[in-house]
Amino acid sequence: MNEETLTPAGGAGPPELGDEDIYEAMKEIPGYLDITPGSFREVYRLAYRLARKRLFAEQTAARLMTREVIAVRPETPVEEVAEAMGRAGISGVPVVDGENRVAGVISERDFLSRMGAREGNFMSLVALCLRTRGCVAVPIKEKRAGDLMSSPAVTVAPDTPLRDILHLLETRRINRVPVTDGQGRLMGIITRGDLLRTLGGALWAG
Repeated sequence: MNEETLTPAGGAGPPELGDEDIYEAMKEIPGYLDITPGSFREVYRLAYRLARKRLFAEQTAARLMTREVIAVRPETPVEEVAEAMGRAGISGVPVVDGENRVAGVISERDFLSRMGAREGNFMSLVALCLRTRGCVAVPIKEKRAGDLMSSPAVTVAPDTPLRDILHLLETRRINRVPVTDGQGRLMGIITRGDLLRTLGGALWAG
């Protein structure tokens, strides 16, 4: 993804200008304007594209992250982890130690893989349940977050540019990335869904 492929929320592009719009706008400007509607439209489109590029480049992890993060400890029972994720409607949480340093991330994919769903999706788990007797979650019932989490966690610094965050999500095939300070302490989190929603509002408002 790059700034040329980003579109405003709802998929709308820049508004098309008609000659009447341009003439009316030019009337609002006092004094004489030596510019044709066609030239004005071209300047508008160029300015719009440059503004998109500038706004895209200015976004950093610190500006995009969610600061109120649901996190768990390595010793948290997986039952409590699942309950916390279910209540919040999220598919993954950071795992932090006593100093709030990110030790790993636990996601739905970690649950699924440890329960034997090799494809790592919900329907694979359903198929597995239908082929076997009993609950496939039994083997992980006594586990802790630290047993299931992916570690070391993929994290970004507060000043990481948006372009690098997007590249990281794509290349590592992950849906969330914790934001940490220089000591590895959790500051916030950026998810793929939140990122797209934030961009729709932040880049195109006004």
